[in-house]
Amino acid sequence: MNKKTKNILKITLPLLLGVFLVWYSLSQISIEELVKYFKKADYSYIVLGMFFGLLSHLSRAYRWQFQLEPLGYKIKLGNSIMAVFATYLINYTIPRAGEVARASIITNYEGVPFEKGFGTIVAERIADMIVMLGIITVTLFLQFDFIYSFLVEKFNPTKIGIALAGLIILVVFFLIVIKKSNSKIAIKIKGFVSGLIEGALSIFKMKKKWAFIFHTLFIWLMYVLMFYVTTFSLQEMSDIPFAAVLIGFIAASFSIAATNGGIGSYPEAIVLVFTSLFFISEDPSRAFGWIVWSSQTILIIIFGGLSLIYLPIFNRTKASNNN
Repeated sequence: MNKKTKNILKITLPLLLGVFLVWYSLSQISIEELVKYFKKADYSYIVLGMFFGLLSHLSRAYRWQFQLEPLGYKIKLGNSIMAVFATYLINYTIPRAGEVARASIITNYEGVPFEKGFGTIVAERIADMIVMLGIITVTLFLQFDFIYSFLVEKFNPTKIGIALAGLIILVVFFLIVIKKSNSKIAIKIKGFVSGLIEGALSIFKMKKKWAFIFHTLFIWLMYVLMFYVTTFSLQEMSDIPFAAVLIGFIAASFSIAATNGGIGSYPEAIVLVFTSLFFISEDPSRAFGWIVWSSQTILIIIFGGLSLIYLPIFNRTKASNNN
């Protein structure tokens, strides 16, 4: 498969999957029924959720400055904020294209070399991945009894033990093979793991490392709160267990990588968790998924669109003031 074909597939497959999932989701609940849930929702909680989402994006833009300062670049907060919102909006069109656009924006308007700007974005993604792994770990500890009971109920305990033992053996074997192998795949995996460790350690070499760590934790706290408070917008969701919130949030977060901006995949990931693990009714689960996804998407469309429009105006005004 040549590079051109791979690039086409990278663009079209997530889009096609998103279209299919939207069709599937709307085939499981009528539009009229979905509209009813939207109409009866308490929008004070939805707006509060949007506010928490907005805070997370602003914090991400502010955090980015801490990464660029050690490289010798002090960018305007306005450019950082607009670049972040532009990133999210562009990712709705072509997956991961937003990160490239974000680095290009500060190259054009702040003179930061593209490779350095893009490197900081990769580093922040590593930090986000570490926090996400932390959230998963905390969830496993907090909800251990629930998860264990669910697995015992669904599967034979002996089989679970054998499966876990087999998984551990496979992981150890895999790590040994990867460490000794010099194949292209092994080199890529070792490079990724090495970069992950290097990126994590580089945080502690940062001049404002504690501010960076605070904002990283704050960003993800806002993500969780955004998801959590929006559950109160629907009466059917207001008393769901916190375990459902955490596991639903994790599943929904991972689903964003599957399609453009999580279109279709985000609501269905929530439905899968809520209905199969917590036996919550399917219609309100699906409606909630669409409400939380739609509210955050509207936020991105508004601020992302305004950012793309205002970026050249802001920087033209800044340039004229400097003259």
